Amino acid sequence: MSAYAAIAIVLTAVAWIEVAIAGRDLYHAGWFNVALAALAVICIAGARKRNVLTALGAAVVAGATIANGLFAPDNHTVVGAPGQRVRVDDLGGTLAFPFAQPGTAREKVAFDGPPVTTFVLRPVERSVVYVEARDARGNHLTVTQPTGTAFLSPVLLMQQQQQIAGLMLPYDSFAVPAAHRIVKAVLFSPQQAAMLRGIQGLATSAVLFAVDDDNDRPLPHAIALCADGQSVVVGGLSLHAAVLQYPALEIVPVPSLVALALGTLLVLGGFLAVRRRT
Repeated sequence: MSAYAAIAIVLTAVAWIEVAIAGRDLYHAGWFNVALAALAVICIAGARKRNVLTALGAAVVAGATIANGLFAPDNHTVVGAPGQRVRVDDLGGTLAFPFAQPGTAREKVAFDGPPVTTFVLRPVERSVVYVEARDARGNHLTVTQPTGTAFLSPVLLMQQQQQIAGLMLPYDSFAVPAAHRIVKAVLFSPQQAAMLRGIQGLATSAVLFAVDDDNDRPLPHAIALCADGQSVVVGGLSLHAAVLQYPALEIVPVPSLVALALGTLLVLGGFLAVRRRT
């Protein structure tokens, strides 16, 4: 095997590794892409007269890999509320987020659009909180999220962070219009909940509820900790919390799969051409 053929194999292998192990910072490093460009120039210059197919394949594969490293957008995660449809221009289509309710089977985020050839879509599990509110008589009360992505959704996406007792904790808030209450919910993981004074050994997630009036004024003695799947009475409300694992979707750029397939076929064609001549 010639040195030029070996370089073509290396370039092809690196390109497919970027697809298989997508999203590494290394792929966007300047020195890494300069090294790939140098190898591609050496391969093309040496192989173009001896094996045109190998030279073309190396050029296509290296071009797609370097373009991804230098010009592709950063990885980003799309978070959607249950039942929400989110348009993603990079993909040229729409993500449909499944509905969520305690005790139901988890579904995946669906993509409605053309085949994706320059991105990898990776599901990311996030902890969200399903809440229910009732009055003193046990009547169900409507929960709203005036600043959220889904006005009437009982699922809090917990996208904001707050520091409490040295811990960075996710939180969200919702309103109960019929009771003139605004409730802030802070999520503790099982490990964090076990650290709280008075509940050592708690082997479940927990949600800290803080209830204000509808003018955002704190109510007296209106803070209570609720274990996952349990209910607490606080601020004149009976609040139930269930912590769910709900999917978000990470969008990771990769070299164009069409270009990689074409370049790989050209490199393989070059090998076959050399074998026939020999």
